[in-house]
Amino acid sequence: MIEWLGLRQVNTPRKTTPGTWKFLPIPGENQYTFGMLRMIRPITLSVAIVSMISCKPTKTNTAEGGAPPAESFGELPDGGQAQLYTLSNGKGMVAKISDFGATLVSLEVPDKDGESADVTHGYDSVAGYAGAKNPYFGASVGRYGNRIADGKFSLEGKEYTLATNNSPGDIPCHLHGGEAGFNKRLWKVVEQGGSDSITLEYVSADGEEGYPGTLTATVTYTLTEKNELIWEASATTTAPTVLNLVHHTYWNLSGDPASTINDHELTLFADRYLPTDAGLIPTGVLAPVAGTPMDFTSPHTIGARVGETFEALKLGGGYDHCWVLAEPKPDGLALAARLRDPKSGRVMEISTNQPAVQFYGGNFLSPAEFQGDFEAGKDGAAYPHRSALCLETENFPDAPNQPDFPSSVLKPGETYRHVMVHSFSAE
Repeated sequence: MIEWLGLRQVNTPRKTTPGTWKFLPIPGENQYTFGMLRMIRPITLSVAIVSMISCKPTKTNTAEGGAPPAESFGELPDGGQAQLYTLSNGKGMVAKISDFGATLVSLEVPDKDGESADVTHGYDSVAGYAGAKNPYFGASVGRYGNRIADGKFSLEGKEYTLATNNSPGDIPCHLHGGEAGFNKRLWKVVEQGGSDSITLEYVSADGEEGYPGTLTATVTYTLTEKNELIWEASATTTAPTVLNLVHHTYWNLSGDPASTINDHELTLFADRYLPTDAGLIPTGVLAPVAGTPMDFTSPHTIGARVGETFEALKLGGGYDHCWVLAEPKPDGLALAARLRDPKSGRVMEISTNQPAVQFYGGNFLSPAEFQGDFEAGKDGAAYPHRSALCLETENFPDAPNQPDFPSSVLKPGETYRHVMVHSFSAE
């Protein structure tokens, strides 16, 4: 079994500049344990509540002392407000972050002509994000991003049962943390690093959605002067648990939410992928991509091969699979993906300390789910089929049930780290 979490006991925090990280070695570990990326941040406790109501954002306060400006993102059942925070880097990039789901609501990025546009799918208020049809737009997903077979796993001799909230191929499984995962929770802002960084925290109680241990999770969003959006997650637990925190933004680099992403050019720095059964659970095989439509080791237009007769594409309804990085760096950052829109010239490169990346091609997006009784997308959009894609760096799906996969177990005294750097440019 491979240990991949990048874990280490955290003692007295060291002071460092907000929004930065340090690489630290882990002495005395065995050959199956790798170094970690340690992010130094203060931690406080908070109480989580769920928000389920709507309101168009309205300005409620301005930035003080350089902190990100905040506005209301919808009224909560207790009369409080979900909030929307604006980050900017002075280089043409602007990000809006909600404390509901620690969600990236929008990201404005310049194109080759210097014109900025929002390159993400989402909603205008918290109502859409709290709604039943939200496909995890921009969310920080947990406790376990991706699927767990049958909604069950065993840990230290005890079996745990989770919600089976997804049924691809009519085969029930657990998806993205359950019925009320981290994307449906109100997080607490615990640090504001000027106008370019914000840290949110959520405390998940022991037994929540069936998972053991009280888990304290933090997510930090940072915009850098290099036009990078950095998503950093960390977590600690009071009892052994399984964990796979995932960032789930839907991207369309053209800035036109009605256009297809099938014309985007994608490179994945991965030479193997995980074939699945009809329920989209990995079979346990790490299959080579060479000679198949799954080969993105060199740039390919996404739509060029998506319709080919190939078992994996048939089962997933298109691309919806986990690719295994060819040169992972659990003690650093490895390039996982490069995405380019030929019309706008926008380019996004993603680097991570995780072993894999899930590429989802927006196969289940449908205009019908943004009309009628359902919340419309931003500015009334009814997002078409394959009008956005996800690139989710992660541990392997169903790792809690597959001993040959990287371990997803987090124990007391250890700290989980997941770093995802989105680097933007134009050409």
